[in-house]
Amino acid sequence: MSKRAVIGLLSVIALALAACSSPVDDSAPASGVTVASADTALPATDAPVGTEPPATEPPATEPPATEPPETDPPQVSTTEVKPVSAWTQITPDSPDCACSDGSEFSFFERVADPSKVMFYFEGGGACFTLESCDPNGDPTYSTTIEQTVDNLAQRGGLFDQGKAENPLADYSLVYVPYCTGDVHIGNALTEYSPEVVIEHRGAANAEAALEYLVAQYPEASQVLVTGASAGSVPTPLMAGRVADELPSANVITFGDSSGGYPGVPLVNEFIGNLWGTTNAIPDWPVNDGITASEWSIPGLYVQAGLHAPDITFARFDYAFDSVQASFAALAGVGADAVVDQIDATEALVEAEGINLSTYVAPGSAHTIIGGDEVYEMEVEGVRLIDWITELVDGGVPEDVHCVECQP
Repeated sequence: MSKRAVIGLLSVIALALAACSSPVDDSAPASGVTVASADTALPATDAPVGTEPPATEPPATEPPATEPPETDPPQVSTTEVKPVSAWTQITPDSPDCACSDGSEFSFFERVADPSKVMFYFEGGGACFTLESCDPNGDPTYSTTIEQTVDNLAQRGGLFDQGKAENPLADYSLVYVPYCTGDVHIGNALTEYSPEVVIEHRGAANAEAALEYLVAQYPEASQVLVTGASAGSVPTPLMAGRVADELPSANVITFGDSSGGYPGVPLVNEFIGNLWGTTNAIPDWPVNDGITASEWSIPGLYVQAGLHAPDITFARFDYAFDSVQASFAALAGVGADAVVDQIDATEALVEAEGINLSTYVAPGSAHTIIGGDEVYEMEVEGVRLIDWITELVDGGVPEDVHCVECQP
């Protein structure tokens, strides 16, 4: 791949990961959950759609990526959230946790059945250039958790406890917002300019949420690790961490709309050094000696699967996902071949002996988990909600793949 192509590829990743929008329904509370009325609510999205940042030359030298200091496990404080209904805001008392602009990070909890937990990672954006990261310009990601607070009560789809077909209606939920621009896998303080210094602390924030989940649900028999768009990227990685901390639990993943992102070593290394991904690689034997260039999006399934083979991995993609198609075009596979790239990443994972159940639907939309389409989707006679229900019930659903995949 030429240098010019790599630069173009880098510039499109923020756009590809930023555009995450889903239709929403008002959520109905589970029995026994106290509800506070929501005074206002914005249209729910995983993050604002950013504009493509201008392509820029990679810096001559790596910006500093510093390892966070070792600290005692974070303590947390809890406060009731207004106007979010039926949720509690959890603020880790840890110097390692932060949003990209240094503002306070929090995650959210909705309590239901303590034996079953949904561990959700919010999507929306990525940044790795001065233009895309500058919070005073046109950032291509959420820089704080404010949007999550505004929108959380309005999430529909698999968040809707009032849907009779929702297999997760009685699950407790730990919801991890996204405000770090690093798809939840970075851990570095990076200077893009003297005025723009970004806290890429997605991995530290995720670990704090995991620690809370483990402390609150030590007897959980099942944990579903899921997320949409950028939030689906870390699902296999965090499933491996859940398996570490809750070895008796059945751990399942469901990644929504990131199957078409390949692992390009040069891109992995450039962005990984900016985000400090190697500062957040789990201490698993299978990860010994792994480098930033090898730490790829599809590779997370491989590493987690080799480390914890009992995890059940699953994901959903639209065959002509317009967001992933733009990325595929810059990667040289062509927008019309995004479905081939989705199939190729599955083949890469399964070539390493990791089973990955996939559901590939026709169309060009992006993400499905947060809207009623998750109940309406049917491909080749198989309803997606039935496929997810089989997954949640402990099965390993067969692959479903559109035959007539054109949008």
